[in-house]
Amino acid sequence: MTQHETREAWLRAACEELQSVFNVGKPLPLDKMRVSCGWPSKSATSSKSRRVGEAWSPDRSGDSTHEIFISPSLEDPMKVLGVLVHECAHAAVGVEYGHKGPFRKLALAVGLEGKMTATTIGPTLVGPLEVIAERLGDYPHAKLTPGETVKRNKNRHQKLVCRHCDFVCRASRGAVEKAGPPIHCMDEEMIWSE
Repeated sequence: MTQHETREAWLRAACEELQSVFNVGKPLPLDKMRVSCGWPSKSATSSKSRRVGEAWSPDRSGDSTHEIFISPSLEDPMKVLGVLVHECAHAAVGVEYGHKGPFRKLALAVGLEGKMTATTIGPTLVGPLEVIAERLGDYPHAKLTPGETVKRNKNRHQKLVCRHCDFVCRASRGAVEKAGPPIHCMDEEMIWSE
């Protein structure tokens, strides 16, 4: 069992270990592949369909390298390895194929199963990944749990109400601070609504 100081060192060692899993199809482009722990570019904190991994084309990289990101919301080594296998399959065949054709063929060959956009570890892949997880040792990471997003009031104008009737108007805080609140019934200033 090896101990790795950083997540990236663990993930890099995992990619090297996964090369044996990919012997059934295309080899991993290890010399032109980086893997990091980081939030995917979309749906990283979604409560409905959270992305837990992402592979970027070498065309998007300044030095033509495949870039793979594993979500910091994962901490279980087997889950991390399952996502890493999925993302490595993208790197092996090219992200331009999405989840179809060559990607699907390779994903099934290495032992992934289920819906191709959200694969799971199949029974033939469990054993090899357990051996790899044992060799790698603990994943040096603690799960990050995203909080609820604070919903910002999209209205620039805030509601003011008359104290005496049901009259409502909206104004920006800046305008009210500059000119004072609007006047309505009985020549009284309107107040901010809660």
